Amino acid sequence: MSKGAKIAVGAVVAAVVLYSLLGFWAGLAVLIGVPVVAYLLLDSSQKRRLRGMSRKQLGR
Repeated sequence: MSKGAKIAVGAVVAAVVLYSLLGFWAGLAVLIGVPVVAYLLLDSSQKRRLRGMSRKQLGR
């Protein structure tokens, strides 16, 4: 199983658990909010490095 597939499966499992515990909108807010807040907490050099890594994976 590829790394992307493992992440997708984990996201689906997390969504199902959060939906059952918190409800749809609260679970959706957590699933979207946590990665956004984590990205915003990075400093500028870490954001630049992350953008560079994603470009390499896309073959640019």
